[in-house]
Amino acid sequence: MPVTSYLVAIGSNRRHHRHGLPGDVVAAAMVALSTVGEVERRSTIIRSAAMGPAGRDFANAAVLVRSSLDPPAMLCGLKRLEGQFGRRRGRRWGQRVLDLDIIFWSGGTWQSPGLFVPHPGAAARAFVLQPLSEIAAQWRHPVSGLSVRHLYRRLTAPRPKHRGRACPGGS
Repeated sequence: MPVTSYLVAIGSNRRHHRHGLPGDVVAAAMVALSTVGEVERRSTIIRSAAMGPAGRDFANAAVLVRSSLDPPAMLCGLKRLEGQFGRRRGRRWGQRVLDLDIIFWSGGTWQSPGLFVPHPGAAARAFVLQPLSEIAAQWRHPVSGLSVRHLYRRLTAPRPKHRGRACPGGS
């Protein structure tokens, strides 16, 4: 397969025995991702509230990785890294020492058992889009055609307050 690019989201909300706090786990994962390809860009690490029952806040970031791996092989590499960091499969949206997700792929879309690219929840998650917008603001969602910057702004823009207006033709 030719070399393509991936935008990978990184998250942690559990301490690691060697790397330390979640932010340090994310930083170590950014380095470890060199085992699946060349890490070309790294976002800053942000803090975000947990979704669902995960409880503790997360440290989140994103990287741009160039690799000759196809999406299923990249997913296997990411799962292998999660395991090396001590991740064990468990409750959906539970606490985790490391979570790595393929968000976008320069090849467009991919669908196979257990893998959907682009990531189905990405466009609705500011903690994914904020780091992505730092490193790949112009990347476009292969289905909607919207840029990462546009998706992030759409999600985080303040909404004008609706003020009651008279209905047309009403009294």
